[in-house]
Amino acid sequence: MSSESGAGDARDDRDALPWAALRAAALAAREHAYAPYSHYRVGAALLDRAGQIHAGANVENASYGLCLCAERSAFARAIADGVTAFRAIFVVTQGALPGTPCGMCRQVLAELAPGIPVRCETVDGARLDTDVATLLPHAFDAERLT
Repeated sequence: MSSESGAGDARDDRDALPWAALRAAALAAREHAYAPYSHYRVGAALLDRAGQIHAGANVENASYGLCLCAERSAFARAIADGVTAFRAIFVVTQGALPGTPCGMCRQVLAELAPGIPVRCETVDGARLDTDVATLLPHAFDAERLT
């Protein structure tokens, strides 16, 4: 599986990314979140290198360890469609401050899309722009397995 992310390209063209379309897809996915316990609904939209958007929503479970975050849901959808190269991810949450990907999602981002820009925004528009390396510096990766 390729983890090509075009990290240099992603940082150089961050302003040219279709953020409005990613936000709309994340908001739409968020509407389908299954969050009966926390009531914290999250949507994520992942842009692949071909320009397609893969959206996901969080799916909770009474056994909290079995919950699936929106970011990993979006990656699972993309990978199931045969996509392994990504340009950006947009995460939409509720609350006053933008929610960022959890530790497990950060590890998945570092594995599957190192270097891509990450935009986190609330439904009301508070925004945090960052990238995978900033979210998870010194990530555990395949090189450490050799």
